[in-house]
Amino acid sequence: MEIDYEKIGLKVGLEIHQQLNTSAKLFCKCKPELFKEEPEITFLRRLRPTQSELGQIDPAAYFEFKKGVKILYEADRRTSCLVEMDEEPPHPLNMEAVEIVLTAALMMKAKPVDEIHVMRKTVIDGSNTTGFQRTCVIALNGEIQVRGKNVPIQHVSLEEDAARKMGQEGNTIRYRIDRLGIPLIEVATAPVIHSPKEAEEVALAIGRILRATGKVKRGLGTIRQDLNISIKNGALIEIKGVQELELLSLVVEYEVQRQLNLIKISRELRKIGVKEEDVKEEFFDVTEIFKETECKVIRKAINRKQRVLALKLPKFKGFLKRELVPNFRLGTEMADHARFWGRVGGIFHTDELPAYGITAEEVEKLRKTVKAEKEDAVVFVADNPENAKDALKAVAERARQAIKGVPEETRAANPDGTTRYMRPRPGAARMYPETDIPPTQITDEHLKKISSRLPELPEQKFERLMREYGLNEKLTRQLLDSEYAELFEVIVNESKVSPTVVAVFLTETLKALKREGIQVGKVSEEQMREIFRCIGRGELAKEALPDLVSWLSKHENRSVQEAVEKLGLKMISEAELARFIEKVIEENKILVQEKGQKALGVLMGIVMKKLRGRVNAVLVGKLLKDKLEKL
Repeated sequence: MEIDYEKIGLKVGLEIHQQLNTSAKLFCKCKPELFKEEPEITFLRRLRPTQSELGQIDPAAYFEFKKGVKILYEADRRTSCLVEMDEEPPHPLNMEAVEIVLTAALMMKAKPVDEIHVMRKTVIDGSNTTGFQRTCVIALNGEIQVRGKNVPIQHVSLEEDAARKMGQEGNTIRYRIDRLGIPLIEVATAPVIHSPKEAEEVALAIGRILRATGKVKRGLGTIRQDLNISIKNGALIEIKGVQELELLSLVVEYEVQRQLNLIKISRELRKIGVKEEDVKEEFFDVTEIFKETECKVIRKAINRKQRVLALKLPKFKGFLKRELVPNFRLGTEMADHARFWGRVGGIFHTDELPAYGITAEEVEKLRKTVKAEKEDAVVFVADNPENAKDALKAVAERARQAIKGVPEETRAANPDGTTRYMRPRPGAARMYPETDIPPTQITDEHLKKISSRLPELPEQKFERLMREYGLNEKLTRQLLDSEYAELFEVIVNESKVSPTVVAVFLTETLKALKREGIQVGKVSEEQMREIFRCIGRGELAKEALPDLVSWLSKHENRSVQEAVEKLGLKMISEAELARFIEKVIEENKILVQEKGQKALGVLMGIVMKKLRGRVNAVLVGKLLKDKLEKL
């Protein structure tokens, strides 16, 4: 639907988090890398919320604690030590990381603080062994220019990355602590973004500045965008973990649609006279109704001696199947709340029945048992009684919120641009001082030193790349917006391959491979450099690039030489190529007799198809032309 973003008062603030490419972690000397092997060490913990200095408990922390989970941590000795395990106090702040953040902050005209104070931010989802994340403000009140508009930068901070989730079995979540403690820069904008497209453009501009430092990591998982989104009559929603820049505008678009539809539902519910107090937490045991059911999920639960509990939602009939964004309904929102608060697999509701093996007769009996009127909806859950009750309490609360409007909450981004309920919005009790790390002074002398060697700004780099390498405007812009602007210069200077060939590969070719599902991020910079060195020496044809990258992405830690041998991409000599061309001409004698020189295109296609990646297209064209002229 066409939305007037100005009319609805859209405000978006961005938080960009990017891993820094440092030699050590933020509070110890461990390698800031991920390991792929089996863990050397595992340990089990359960985290609990604690009161702040003012005696408050953060609601987000309490929410995670309520889920009753245990955390199994995995580690190896190269990437983790006692600091990550929370068995030893943190070491002094990594000054290499501080310097990188100061560099980026000064490029964004932010004012560095006089003294760095490390704070603790409560995190109790298990992603940090301590129960908090360490973070510190480095600079404040900066600004960047995006399409002639000043975008205020509220703060530039330095923080530690979280452990990475490896899976979950029942109530036990597995985290790997190799990523825990890797330094992250956080850049937060003021909520002055007023359209989905502008959100993407601002994120792109910040990303360019961060990459210009030459000190940030690249690849999936190294950058994360969080958004704070609000509209008139809606709510402030925090969306976490958008990993793909291309998704940003879609996430904003969908969130606006979601809130507008929730506002519409709220108005309609109130118009037909539904009040919050009408939704009562009265649960009915309806297990008997489903004793002979064909529904596999319910049958499995009953066989485990679990129960089926139901809840009536007065006058909600038809509202649960209302679409908020594509393939996402109000019923889906309720299911998300039920899963998180009730630890259940999902919910059933009458707006989607009969289906899933549940018959019309069973639905009728269900409605009768819970005394549902014609306009009521019924939600039911099959699980153990405690979980089922918690799940239905969450559904009742979400129904009351639907009557009221849009609830404030933290949501997680899905790969398709939609979002899901993650937890309540964190409160002020979430942040408190870190007592194990003394403050760090930022001296004028230190700042002068960093200021004297600031990297060139993206606009300056844009002009220079066009001038020095003869790239066109479009290709230069694509290169700057990619992760490979620095790598481009390294490759061109050491391989002497045409700058345009290198730039097209690093932008368009890699993007096309990504769309095909090839994980190009698994191919290292060194491997890419080696491929181009081989092309520069005449050992490989540039046509071999897509096949080589595709193979290397599926065979980690294998050499370029191995890839060349396995794929049979070794360049054939000019003499061999000449003999092959003669053979092709002989096999297509009639075509050549009929078309003469005009047969060049067809013959070229035959040769390139047979020898793809093993010959230079320019040389093939030249030899074919020479042969045809002599006939």
